[in-house]
Amino acid sequence: MTQAFSGKFERINEYRWRIPKSYMQGMRVPGKIFSSEKMLKNIIQDNAPQQVANAAFLPGIVRESMAMPDIHWGYGLPIGGVVATDIDNGGVITPGGVGYDINCGIRLIRTSLAADEVRSRMKELVDALFHKVPTGVGSTGKIKVDYRGEEEILTKGAKWAVQKGYGWQSDLDHCEESGCIKGADPTKVSKRAYERGHDQSGTLGSGNHFLEVQVVDEIYHEDIAKAFGIEKGKITIMIHTGSRGLGHQVCGDYAQRMISLLSKFRIDIPDKQLSCVPVRSEEGEAYLGAMRSAANYAWANRQVITYLTREVFKEFFGESAESMGMDLVYDVAHNIAKIEKYELNGKMRTLCIHRKGATRAFPPAHPDLPQDYKKTGQPVIIPGDMGRCSYLLAGVQGAEETFFSTCHGAGRLLSRAAAIRATRGRSIAKELAEKGIFVRCDERETLHEEVSEAYKDVSEVVDVVHKAGLSEKIARMRPIGVIKG
Repeated sequence: MTQAFSGKFERINEYRWRIPKSYMQGMRVPGKIFSSEKMLKNIIQDNAPQQVANAAFLPGIVRESMAMPDIHWGYGLPIGGVVATDIDNGGVITPGGVGYDINCGIRLIRTSLAADEVRSRMKELVDALFHKVPTGVGSTGKIKVDYRGEEEILTKGAKWAVQKGYGWQSDLDHCEESGCIKGADPTKVSKRAYERGHDQSGTLGSGNHFLEVQVVDEIYHEDIAKAFGIEKGKITIMIHTGSRGLGHQVCGDYAQRMISLLSKFRIDIPDKQLSCVPVRSEEGEAYLGAMRSAANYAWANRQVITYLTREVFKEFFGESAESMGMDLVYDVAHNIAKIEKYELNGKMRTLCIHRKGATRAFPPAHPDLPQDYKKTGQPVIIPGDMGRCSYLLAGVQGAEETFFSTCHGAGRLLSRAAAIRATRGRSIAKELAEKGIFVRCDERETLHEEVSEAYKDVSEVVDVVHKAGLSEKIARMRPIGVIKG
């Protein structure tokens, strides 16, 4: 267990707070947390600021160790953490800065369906989705591949799924890295990881993963919403899941292995959960190859679930997915390390950007954006809890301070165990139904773990990144149907 946070924040402005380098001897850079003053109390109680300070010890770290307003305790780096290291100056990569669920991410599908067409049949639609999309701990799907086939998934990602008929080319155009990050090396993935991922393609999993049917109830920026194909009163679908058991195993394999490598590279850090190696090392390249393989697995997974969702809507409404306008708005990763170039002190540097529970938010005109989003900036999808709302934002110019990163969700307030204790005796499904939200899950306990009170108010989180200039609010969606693991 790492030490308790005992420092004092220096207020930079209304939405930025600094942990000075003087807080702990050995910090290479300051820490910075994006938050309102109101939210800061819970952030301190969670002790996650100590993890921000610990990350400031990482060799090669540049600028600051940062965290978004959805910050909460994680393995090594807090959820909501953003850390960049300079590869040419001893910069390291740490599995704890990526997380166990590699490329846990989210995608948003728009539709031309009006809420009134769907709401009266919502319970039956949720049942149909629940029976079609496998959920729960250890859930398995109908997609069965041999070892060579799984290797192909790890190499091609969502492209594999589209080539097999599980999607459209436009899905790849509207996906971070086009759904396939280069440099994946399946030979660096352990046999055990292969075994755990063997039959989990196209499965939602458990915990905070979900498939949600929503209605757009607020538009903040008409022009950009129109460019994204988002209209008030229309139905959207959000899919949140990651790399399942395969990604979890990859993280565990390398996090443990790197602890024994700290002495080899003479790395001194206050928390072994941040075990790391230089990016430019045999061990660093091996982790990158395995992590990218798991990221591709996650993109393929979300793509297959998209296909299954479209199939349900087609069967349920008697129309093709195309005629219902079921296009992918975008797909973004939440837990990943990316190699990107940024200007530092007047020079272009190659950095390893760790985004753990944080979302990439590229601005308008960025070369990595698809042509139809060059003027708008990247769609940024921020889910809330199953009882409140979620948001669509867009990347903005001027957010270089976070390497164009923003929050990824609401962020937990209560641990899963604490949420279960706090809601004992309540019927969460009934409470949601009374609000017009129909929910199905594999384990009833999951609803207690994922109750709204267990999370920060996503509207407050989104307001911080909007007002801090990290991304811009475009639209709000409210849930009317949810399936969970």
